[in-house]
Amino acid sequence: MAYSICAARLSGVFDAVVLCTDSELYAEIGRHYGAEVPFLRDVGISTETSPDIEWVELALSNLSAQGRDFDAFSILRPTSPFRKPETIKRAWRQFSADPQADSLRAVEKCAQHPGKMWVVRGDRMQPLLPLGPEDQPYHSSQYAALPAVYVQNASLEMAWTRVVRDGRTIAGNVLAPFFTQDDEGLDINTAEDWWYAEHALAAGLARLPQVDKPAFDLPKLD
Repeated sequence: MAYSICAARLSGVFDAVVLCTDSELYAEIGRHYGAEVPFLRDVGISTETSPDIEWVELALSNLSAQGRDFDAFSILRPTSPFRKPETIKRAWRQFSADPQADSLRAVEKCAQHPGKMWVVRGDRMQPLLPLGPEDQPYHSSQYAALPAVYVQNASLEMAWTRVVRDGRTIAGNVLAPFFTQDDEGLDINTAEDWWYAEHALAAGLARLPQVDKPAFDLPKLD
């Protein structure tokens, strides 16, 4: 949270940096690093399967009720700590210069191509993407010969608030790609991701953004 909140504040892009959480402890941590926490979100929309639209809609609605309406919003997930203030500024320049886009989403070239993926039914399987010439289907082609395919990462998303109000979606219909560079799109979701992040930092392959606040003193557990 510290890296995401501080990168957001230091980017100078936002009129408000708001943490949306159902946890009093996370709220305290967020405030320590400079985020606002004007409300706690309901536990019912804070599960691992809760759609983003639920808490985004709640956040915008609560802020609007306080007389604070915003033209656009961005989602900066704490599982992407390598996103820099410069990353956010670059994304905002791209998004704000594209009036036709409803939203912008961070993507990177996929490591495992869907052209080599399969759907298994019983004791048989079929290619997920039954494309390509008959004599050289995707699943029997080299990666370099396949069309470029990109996968979203959790680095950032930006959208106009109208897409939430008018279509109850965080993306709308016209999405612009934001191509993350180097370490910007590294997500930490598993123990393996954590190991790689530490390795990348130690090897100088990745760099964390500046945290301009002292470390939060976590409460001691008995």
